[in-house]
Amino acid sequence: MNLKKLIDQLIEHEGLRLKPYVCSAGKLTIGIGRNLVGKGISEREARFLLDNDIQECYDDLLPLFINFKLIQDSIQHVLLDMRFQLGPGGFRGFKKMITAVNNQNQEEMIKQMKDSNWYKQTPGRVEKLIKIIEG
Repeated sequence: MNLKKLIDQLIEHEGLRLKPYVCSAGKLTIGIGRNLVGKGISEREARFLLDNDIQECYDDLLPLFINFKLIQDSIQHVLLDMRFQLGPGGFRGFKKMITAVNNQNQEEMIKQMKDSNWYKQTPGRVEKLIKIIEG
C-alpha cells in the first residue's frame, strides 16, 4: 500500500480543516474528517495536543521573564498554568504580576493574582496555584 497516496486521496476527498466544523452529515468534525461526536480523540491524542499547547505557552513566556529557565519549577508551573488558561492576551494583562516575578517578589505576585477578575471567575484554581507558590 502506498500510504502517502492514500493520505493525499483522503485529504482531497475530506479536506483539511484545523478548526472544528460541521460536516455534510451534520457531525462536528476536525482535521481530515475526524468525527468528534462519534469518535472523539484518544487519550494519546489529547496528551499530544497538551504537549504542543504547553510548548506554545513556554515559548510565549520566555521573552516576558528575565531568565525564565532559572525561575524555580513551582513558579514556572504556576505561570504556565495561568498562560494555558488565560491565553497570551489574558496573561499579558497581569503586568504588575509579571514585574513581581521578575523582581522575585512572591508576595506581590500572589497579591496581583488575587486582585483580578480571573480570581473572581476561578477562585478554586487560583487558590491551588497560590498554595504551590507558598510551598
